[in-house]
Amino acid sequence: MDYKNAGVDIEAGYKSVELMKEHIKKTMRPEVLTNIGGFSGAFSMSAFKDMEKPTLVSGTDGVGTKLKLAFIMDKHDTVGIDCVAMCVNDIACAGGEPLFFLDYIACGKNYPEKIASIVKGVADGCGQAGAALIGGETAEMPGFYPEDEYDLAGFAVGVVDEKDLITGKDLKAGDILIGMASSGVHSNGFSLVRKVFDMSKESLNTYYEELGTTLGEALIAPTKIYVRALRSIKDAGVRVRACSHITGGGFYENIPRMLCDGVKAVVKKDSYPVPPIFGLLAKTGGIEEKMMYNTYNMGLGMIVAVDAADVEKTMEAIKAAGETPYIVGQIEAGEKGVEVC
Repeated sequence: MDYKNAGVDIEAGYKSVELMKEHIKKTMRPEVLTNIGGFSGAFSMSAFKDMEKPTLVSGTDGVGTKLKLAFIMDKHDTVGIDCVAMCVNDIACAGGEPLFFLDYIACGKNYPEKIASIVKGVADGCGQAGAALIGGETAEMPGFYPEDEYDLAGFAVGVVDEKDLITGKDLKAGDILIGMASSGVHSNGFSLVRKVFDMSKESLNTYYEELGTTLGEALIAPTKIYVRALRSIKDAGVRVRACSHITGGGFYENIPRMLCDGVKAVVKKDSYPVPPIFGLLAKTGGIEEKMMYNTYNMGLGMIVAVDAADVEKTMEAIKAAGETPYIVGQIEAGEKGVEVC
């Protein structure tokens, strides 16, 4: 009896590391001081030594049950982007600049090519965020996960000068809400998605005219990463007063998190186009409109609040970063909360 007979293939682990190295190298930043495969990742503080009060911000998250689609479709090269996005978008939401990322993959059986494909997606996401992939762990856990399944989670660290933290404390009535378009469902609410749609290859390969693609491709589209857009806004000289990453809980849970006491957010539903995947999801599942807005991003992955005088500069900065902005509402005096009307 040996470890391989027990279900853990150390040689496959070595091969996985070798295959993923080419992807990881693309994410390197000059501050990274360690090589791939070490016991830890070291990152020089030179990146933020000139800040007045450098403040670390962090985020951790996973992809959730969206991974079930990847298993069925046998498509593993984009879920890593989702994992990175869920972490770095939260950091950017606080005004932070992501510095580095670490991933954790737990699987029933280590298939090196599949692991490398997952890590490629992680590296692609890190590239979009400007973060270095400085470490990670691949755990082969036979008997805990089925052989063809895995879980994926990550952890990111960023930095912001304390004076540039986005806290929402300076929000005032009259500030304007600008939303950035999402790519679709992103990585939240898939337990409901999987109840609504038949999760079979045949169903996911079905082409829908209103989607312009198959159901599977529409659902597995990777989460947008908004780091560049928020950096572009800052570089344009605009002070973002509040920011909300629209994830699980949709509008009703996430938008109030950006507010201070004494103000409410008013979002106009007809101020931007809702992607057709949400209409199909609501119709097929018989889901009430309020529940849709309480579960999904409904086409807006990030919302910022800025002074009315900064709207044009903000819109142009978001466009310059390659994202699509919409003026979606405003801040008004009132009890802390959100109105979707």
